[in-house]
Amino acid sequence: MNLAGIIDAHPADAPALVAASGEVTTYGELRRAVAALRSRLVDEGIKADDRVAILSANDAAFVVSYLAVLRAGAVAVPLNIISPPAELQRQLAQVDVAAILVGPAGKHIAGALETLTGDRVLQVTGEAPGDVAPTAGAVEADAPVAVDADDPEEAQPVVDRRPDELAALLFTAGTAGAPRAAMLTHGNLLSNLDQVQRHPGRAIEATDRVLGVLPLSHIFGLNVVLGGAFYVGASIVFVNRFEPARTLDLIAEHQVTIVLGAPTLFAALTAAPAASEEPMASVRFAYSGAAPLSMEVADAWQKRFGLPLRQGYGLTEASPVVTSMVMDEPGRPSSIGVPIPGVDVQLIDDEGDEALAGDPGEIWVRGPNVFPGYWHDPDATAAALTPDGWLRTGDIAVVGDDGELSIVDRAKDLIIVSGFNVYPAEVEDVLTEHPGVTEVAVIGDADPYRGEMVHAFVVLNDPDRPATAAQLKEWCGVRLARYKCPTEFTFVPSLPHGLAGKLLRRSLRSASATPTATPTT
Repeated sequence: MNLAGIIDAHPADAPALVAASGEVTTYGELRRAVAALRSRLVDEGIKADDRVAILSANDAAFVVSYLAVLRAGAVAVPLNIISPPAELQRQLAQVDVAAILVGPAGKHIAGALETLTGDRVLQVTGEAPGDVAPTAGAVEADAPVAVDADDPEEAQPVVDRRPDELAALLFTAGTAGAPRAAMLTHGNLLSNLDQVQRHPGRAIEATDRVLGVLPLSHIFGLNVVLGGAFYVGASIVFVNRFEPARTLDLIAEHQVTIVLGAPTLFAALTAAPAASEEPMASVRFAYSGAAPLSMEVADAWQKRFGLPLRQGYGLTEASPVVTSMVMDEPGRPSSIGVPIPGVDVQLIDDEGDEALAGDPGEIWVRGPNVFPGYWHDPDATAAALTPDGWLRTGDIAVVGDDGELSIVDRAKDLIIVSGFNVYPAEVEDVLTEHPGVTEVAVIGDADPYRGEMVHAFVVLNDPDRPATAAQLKEWCGVRLARYKCPTEFTFVPSLPHGLAGKLLRRSLRSASATPTATPTT
């Protein structure tokens, strides 16, 4: 088996990728580009189990790179194109990559990455024959070799992988601790594609056109949008840069049938003007995930477009989908649905027992989609997985009389900004490196548009020569992705600690709701 094989059985002339400009890449063209790049990677010395990073936008270059890496038996490491070089450097150092594949959108930082990391950086166009060239300063490479992937005598076979062998490493805030690389196997990712397809109302069909606006470096975009479409031979309409009004027009223009995204996407689309009177006329279902969906957003969406907005739940460590609302049933707006086929879910109370009906409990998940652990981090793996394979999610839920789950709290300190995970410890570590800062605590505050925003409580080391919010924002901006940077700063004389010295973030959440300190933004 090999996850990259999901594109092989579809008709050569069937559309696979549709650019915003209308340019179409067929499955035949995609297979040729993937096979050519795979051949070239092998020529470059990439071998099975090597980690290969991918830095590209939502475009053909990312797709071809991802599938070619898998096809070679290597492990794909998707990186967020909006991350600053310093953050990318930290991530690359964790996983010891053999090379970095950079698409056209990442060209501006290719040289900086090569200088910072010392890794091989190869530029990829994503077009057949899938050419790849070294960046300035890299070892000169031969001209790319064109390979006809539809000719069995020329195409190199896909490297066979066992279900438990790694396909991808995705950086995530995790179920506990600082950001780390979650290991996802070929079996994990493929099983979740099958599980979602078997859930009532969630099946994608070959005739569907799926909106490709979610970042492919995020598990939602990578395996729900990209993997889900390719699993059945559907096509993806790529939106490289999200502009709400333009996206509405693209949905109507390209007759998109499935819209998947975070709540912020749906809130923005609901409020945006559109050239068409009925921009969602072609859409047959819309699903929200990655962050809690508010009733306000769901109701506003339904009122404007006359289309139900359903919600699901998942996390990177589960590849990612765990539950989903059933499409043909009304459901509750607060519901995250029921477990998808092949996934076991139980709610565990504070005593370690199954929660009684109607009582809250931590969501535990088990199934072939659950990851084997974090890369080279046995302590974090042991904290996330029980000896018998249950994944502790850190999310607290209750089950209603209808059998559907609803999230009521989070046991972990994770902040979710526009569907992206932010772990407070990472932001705190960056801020405490500033010479004017003594101590920092970071929490998530409610935000009507993004779901949550990052709020930093800062203790300064020299009140007479204080660092300003603007200076700290600038400091974070060159070290963290933009969505991780605090939106609000509150300067305080001290932070609350327990008897053992543990930082009490819950106390800060209460203070944030009724602030006594003066916030500075």
